[in-house]
Amino acid sequence: MPNILLADDHDLVRDTIAAYLRTVEEFNVLTAPDLGGALELMAGIDSIDLLILDYNMPGMNGLDGLVQAREAHPVAKVAIMSGVANRDVANAAMDRGAHGFIPKSLTADTLVNAIKFILAGERYIPFDFGSNDPREKTSGEFANLSAREMQTLEKLCLGLSNKEIARDLDIQEVTVKLHVKNLLSKLGVSNRTQAALFAKERHLF
Repeated sequence: MPNILLADDHDLVRDTIAAYLRTVEEFNVLTAPDLGGALELMAGIDSIDLLILDYNMPGMNGLDGLVQAREAHPVAKVAIMSGVANRDVANAAMDRGAHGFIPKSLTADTLVNAIKFILAGERYIPFDFGSNDPREKTSGEFANLSAREMQTLEKLCLGLSNKEIARDLDIQEVTVKLHVKNLLSKLGVSNRTQAALFAKERHLF
């Protein structure tokens, strides 16, 4: 059971998210009201798999708190959560070693998916968060994908490799690579993880 520590100075937000995560998934969720409390709690626990830090809470001092947490507990994955930070802050957080950036505007289902991706070793940031790219503003439109590209996207959502997709669809692996390349371009995303997130967040499959 993954150990998650959620640090946020807003009691209602912290307690509501923690209660939801405990209900929908087999997460062991601990909470803290600030960075100092989180680091103190982590010092007395054998293992925290994911530390989620609110960007604006006491002790953070911008992203300095992220760096401090990473240095104190280099094994734990750390994500930044915020309801006000922009894309530049998100990118800066990732550059400083965050394993994910989680906007508070995410839906509950997407929040859970984001946490799962981070725990699985992926780096998470919503690809269309704060974007000015017009391709990314037309999210949810899959009409320009071919039937085979849709099948490929469905397999990506299941976490299958190109070789596994080729076997399932009875086509050559090089053909799968072409389908993946084309659907990434059509969806305006940069990798297969983002494509899977795009589809899952819109409940395509």
